[in-house]
Amino acid sequence: MKTTIAVGALMALGLATAGHSEITIAHIYGKTGPLEAYATQSHNGLMMGLEYATDGTMEIDGEKIVVIEKDTQMKPENGKALLEEAFGDDDADIAVGPVSSGVALAMLPVAEEYEKILVVEPAVADSITGSDWNRYIFRTGRNSSQDAVANAIALAGEGVKIATLAQDYAFGRDGISAFKEALEGTGTEIVHEEYVPTDTTDFTAAAERIFNAMKDLDGEKKLFVIWAGANNPMSKVNAMDPSRFGIEIATGGNILAALSAYKEFPGMEGATYYYYDSPKNPVNDWLVKEHEARFGSPPDFFTAGGMAAGLAVVEAIRKAGSTDTEDLIAAMEGMEWETPKGKMMFRPEDHQALQSMYHFKIKVEDGVDWAIPELVRELTIDDLPIPVRN
Repeated sequence: MKTTIAVGALMALGLATAGHSEITIAHIYGKTGPLEAYATQSHNGLMMGLEYATDGTMEIDGEKIVVIEKDTQMKPENGKALLEEAFGDDDADIAVGPVSSGVALAMLPVAEEYEKILVVEPAVADSITGSDWNRYIFRTGRNSSQDAVANAIALAGEGVKIATLAQDYAFGRDGISAFKEALEGTGTEIVHEEYVPTDTTDFTAAAERIFNAMKDLDGEKKLFVIWAGANNPMSKVNAMDPSRFGIEIATGGNILAALSAYKEFPGMEGATYYYYDSPKNPVNDWLVKEHEARFGSPPDFFTAGGMAAGLAVVEAIRKAGSTDTEDLIAAMEGMEWETPKGKMMFRPEDHQALQSMYHFKIKVEDGVDWAIPELVRELTIDDLPIPVRN
């Protein structure tokens, strides 16, 4: 089933001469399933990005954007089939999504087959713009290496010992691999890796293996957790009192609902993709104000990402003066644009969006439902040496 929403105009005058009457964007994402909260944020952000990019008129030279929503239900086979449907039957000019890395990997060959652009947002696995990449893939979302390098900067130190706990699928495996690479040469040692199924609810055995690997080690000891969706293990592991072995829990940022669990960890440091109070720029100011007015809450992690994707699509089509794929690729390679996080840039080599990340320290305040990832410093594009992966 699909829902079509006319959301305004988008195209430069050149499109009218190319015989287009509207621009069709397919948003293919997991509206239902374990990452539904991420999906809702991503879609709201996408629509707000399209609105902001058209100065609220939603019209440029009389050209409409039509957004088609398609629900993958978090299943790779659905993502593949729905992208085929979007490009083959709906004649979509460009696609955005999905939420899951596993679904994204199934969709990448479809973009190549149809020779049309897929803007990946917010799926994270490095392989999307690495070993499984093709030239029709552009990613506005951050990749595992950006998470890893930023968290390595926040956590690394001479003599620090780190164990890791992650989900046993592309997001977790790629994330830990990139984290280990980012720690090389910092004097930090990875002493144990633990991977568990995505639906794990009992972390006792995994935690005991981690404790046994670390309990007799000297120096600063940290357990770094990479997790997406429900059943985040941090509270359950913390209930087993890792501090008796001198082990501190560390992790990256998350959505506001998940940050409520971080209230157990005042002073914990890490790095995050986005927290609404960290970036200071006009785009983020607008997003925060409008999101509060419309939804009664601040914009979240994936709202900012969805908006960045919407802004990128508009900027690319305007710059290309066309929805022709080759024109878009030429326009997007090296393209810079402003987002709620400030400047982003598509790296020409792999079409990964380079962007800022934010080193935080957790602060707990009365009256705030979530732990506050208070900004330590912005890690800019120049601070983050993100490898190109082939």
